[in-house]
This record gives sequence, C-alpha cells and structure tokens, in this order.
Amino acid sequence: MDRYPPIADHGLVGDLQTVALVSAKGVMDWFAAPRVDSPSIFAALLDHDRGGHFRIGPEADDVTYRQLYYPDTAVLVTRFMSPEGVGELIDWMPPNTSGSPSDRHTVIRAIRVVRGTVTFSLDCRPRFDYGRAKHELHLDDRYAAFHTPGMALHLRTTFPVERSGDDVAATVTLSAGETAGAVLTVCAADGAAPPRADEAAITEQLWDAVNFWQDWVRTANYRGRWPDMVRRSAITLKLLTYHPTGAPIAAATMGLPEQVGGERNWDYRFTWVRDASLSVRALLDLGFTEEAGAYTHWLSDRLHERLEMPGERLQIMYRVDGDPQLTEEVLEHFEGYRGSYPVRAGNAAMDQLQLDIYGEALYALAEGREIGVQAGYRGWQATARMLDWLTDNWDRPDEGIWETRGGRKDFTYSRVMTWVAFDRGIKLAEHFSRPADIARWRDTRNAILDQIMTRGWSEKEQALVQHYDGDVLDASLLLIPRVGLLAPRDPAWLSTLDAMDRKLVSDSLVYRYDPAASPDGLRGSEGTFSLCTFLHVDALARAGRLRQARYAFEKMLTYANHVGLFAEEIGPSGEQLGNFPQAFTHLSLIMAANTLDAALDGKRGS
Repeated sequence: MDRYPPIADHGLVGDLQTVALVSAKGVMDWFAAPRVDSPSIFAALLDHDRGGHFRIGPEADDVTYRQLYYPDTAVLVTRFMSPEGVGELIDWMPPNTSGSPSDRHTVIRAIRVVRGTVTFSLDCRPRFDYGRAKHELHLDDRYAAFHTPGMALHLRTTFPVERSGDDVAATVTLSAGETAGAVLTVCAADGAAPPRADEAAITEQLWDAVNFWQDWVRTANYRGRWPDMVRRSAITLKLLTYHPTGAPIAAATMGLPEQVGGERNWDYRFTWVRDASLSVRALLDLGFTEEAGAYTHWLSDRLHERLEMPGERLQIMYRVDGDPQLTEEVLEHFEGYRGSYPVRAGNAAMDQLQLDIYGEALYALAEGREIGVQAGYRGWQATARMLDWLTDNWDRPDEGIWETRGGRKDFTYSRVMTWVAFDRGIKLAEHFSRPADIARWRDTRNAILDQIMTRGWSEKEQALVQHYDGDVLDASLLLIPRVGLLAPRDPAWLSTLDAMDRKLVSDSLVYRYDPAASPDGLRGSEGTFSLCTFLHVDALARAGRLRQARYAFEKMLTYANHVGLFAEEIGPSGEQLGNFPQAFTHLSLIMAANTLDAALDGKRGS
C-alpha cells in the first residue's frame, strides 16, 4: 500500500448523500459518513498511520493496475493483472434516491477473477471521527461490527475474516469465473445490522446501480464533440450533490494541498453559493432541470432565512442542509498529505465578506426562470429586499472570490457580479411583473458599470484588473462575457483577454492570479487553476478565437486523470493538486464544451 498515492490516482463512488475515494490499487482511503461533510471513517489520504483505510487487492508483487468506470456509471472497476491471473475489484454505493437524509450508507466491494488464479487480501481499519475516536470490534466468522459512540460500521463478507488487533483482515483465493464480495454499512449505533451478504444479492445490486446511472445520464441532451468527458463531468456533479436538499458541494475531500508541503489545505465539503449558482446553467444546458430546480429552491430558502435579520443577506457557504455553522479546526494529530500541514476541518472563510455571491445568486435564479422555477411571492419579496439592501451596500472592499486572507480590497470581480445582481433582478421583475424599485436598481447598475470601467481599468496593462489599487490580472474576470457585462468582442474585453494571455496563461493552462504580485496572506505558491482554464476556453470561443479555444480545451482534457476526473489545480509537473474531484472544474468543463460546440457549429454553418 502506497503511503501517499498521487491525488489523481483515485476514482469516486457515492450514493447521493456521501462519497468515497478508491485508489488505483484498490485502497479506500477517504470516506466520511453519514454525510459528505461528516467526520471521516477512512482518511489515510490525510494521515497514512492514523487516518484509517479499507484495502482489497492482490497479494502478488508483480501486478499491473488499471482503473475505469463501467460506461456511463459511477461503478468503479479496478483491474489487477499479474502472471498468475487477472482479477477485478468493483466498487459502488447503491444510490439513495429517497429524498430524505439517511444515517445508513453502504459500500459494496465485489471481487472476481477473469483469468488464472488470484489471491486477494482484505484489510479493514476504520478510524472514526478523523481518527480521534476509539472503537470496539465484535467478530463472527464472516461478520465484523465496529462500534464507536453514536455510530456502527458493519462488514459482511462471503469469506471468513479474522481479527487484527481491533481491525480485521482476510485472504481469499479465487480462480477464473469465481466471485466474492464485501459489504460495508455505516449506520447509527442502535441501527439494525444489515442482512448477510451473498453473491446473488451483490450481483443484483450491481446491475441496479448500473441501470440507475445509465438511465439518468441518458436523459442528458448533449450531442456535441466530447460526449464522454461531458457525461463523466455530469455524473461527477451528481455524485457531489446532496440529494435531499439539492445542494452541491465544492469537492469530495478536505485538506488536500494546493502545494505539497504547503499550508493551503482547505475543507471543500460545503456548498458555496458561487460555485453552486453557476452550476445551474451547466445543468440546464444538459437538460437536468430537476437538479437545477432543486438548487434554486435551496438558494431561495437561504435568502428568505435572512429576510428580517440585520447585516449580510447571504453567507458565502453553508453546509448541505443550509446550516451556516462551519467552524474551522486544525486536526493537529494528522500529518497531512505528504506533510501538507495544517489539516483543516470546517472553513473559517464562512465569515468573509464576498459581494460577488449576490450576483451569482441572482444569476442562478434568472437562469431558472426558463424552466418555470419561481420562489413564489414570498421568495420574490426576499430577493427584492436583498437587492434594495444591496443598493446601499455594494460599494465596499471585500475578500474577493478567491477568499484571500490578506485583507479586504476593492475587487473588480466583486463589482462585476454586483452589476449582475441588479441586471438579473431587473429582468426578473420585468419578466414576472413583480413589484420592485426598478428605477433605483437601474441607477445602481449603471453606477457600478461606470466604476468598473474607470477604477477597474489599468492603463499600464490595457485591461481590467484584479482590484482598484494595482495592475494585477485575475482570471475570475473571464466570466465577464458570459454574464454580459461586456460583449465578447468589445475592444476593452479583447484587450483584457490579450493581457491575460500574456500574464496568466502557461502552455494553455491558466493561473488565477500571481500571489507574488498580489499577496494573499498565505505562504507558498499554487498551480494553474483548472476552473480558470475552462473559463478561458469559454471566453476564447465567445471572442471567435476558435483555433486557440479548441486547442486549449483538447489539451486540458489530457490533464484529466485515468477515469476523467479533475482536482482543483494542475502542478508544475502536470500533477493534480488540491481537493478532489472539484465540482467547479467539472461544471466549467461542461460550460466550455457547450460554448465551444455552439461556436464551432456556427462557423461550420456560416
């Protein structure tokens, strides 16, 4: 077992309420339950010795590993090829589509041999509450129960297991055509034990999962040039969305570094208003109206909660159930991925002021109108009163989209998105004939645009820049043509795009900004930001630079991992860095693919 496999050497499985990562060698080294933002049960990816893991793999030394998804599903297949035989490990979680939160979640791990003979070993070492809670083990031949206060983990296998301290281990030898399996179920401490595992039931549940995912992704209306990557991104977004509320999380993990050995190690298992709101357009473009509608209702609930309260009308992020409390703590006992310390659980950025979220929220609500998603009259009241409040509160320094910890500034992107808030609010009021102070909103919108084009413009760079007090470029502004602040071929925008090409683009990959030129309060550097690369493709396509856009898009696809997943960043040697997989990257891939397809089709038809 590798002490710390590359971040990208993993596939993702989930049941629409939580997820797990499985390495390319069959090690489940990340799993949190009963919810995706719960404390971990397996976290060897953050501390090999204390985090816990669940490994199933061959005992042989001379093994070649391959990992893939069963087509158009979230069923992960890990192949083990050796001179003695070829075996497979199939991992999945039965989808939970009830719409209600559950404290019971199951991971099924089936093994089979397709050629020769393979001896598999099993090693299950749970470490509850980020490795801080002790557990007791009860063992009975093919059944093991791990108990810790408030939670139980049941392991049922089709072969005998034995005690290894307070953990379990086993070996099983299979020949061609033979199968075996292990079913891991987490539930409340007083929950009933799951039924005995048997091969027929495992096989039935496998095909149920395959059918669920293939039936779902088949409804996507994408007919463009990159169907495999777009469908994989759609499945990934679905896995990263908490089904009971419709709230998507930013990534499946916490604590994975933006720079190995550095301190930029954040918890991304929460719902950012920004990321989630932009996902609405990507979902609608694929025809997933139910998912888009579920999030807009969740967002409307957040707006209404603050209707009679003073201060900010939205928090930048929430837990998937809407809870605003994300208190950050350092897990001092975890060494971190390859020494990347500190490991943080929770996220202190929840208290930051980021004015852009109001624009993204209104962007999502405006996009939802095309499928008839309305929050009702009370929901409109919350939206209108938020915009009335924003007319007096938009012109303030804030921490900005990248959640820097170096002090507040007048960030240009924040102003761009407050312009979007008023622009979309006006359009919604007019479209649905809702009561609103449209004249005041329009005056505010115009004032914001004037300020952006005067104070946000750098004569030195001939571009719109990160904030009003410098000349630093910022890739967040690549969203400008998509949201409509400037036309895609406006001279000012094309000049900005040229400046970004000079300063932020490296071999088609895009940095979000230069921390050395614009200190963000943190030590170290970071890689290129995968989200920004796809936003760059989107902006290039809109500007008519189709050769450059397609080249950049095709090149970026080569940085996906072996099963089509992206982390947050690409490092200097092409390695994936940051939390994994990142939803924002996958939704921007979908956005870029749709924009580029439409532009290429338009050129062909002209």
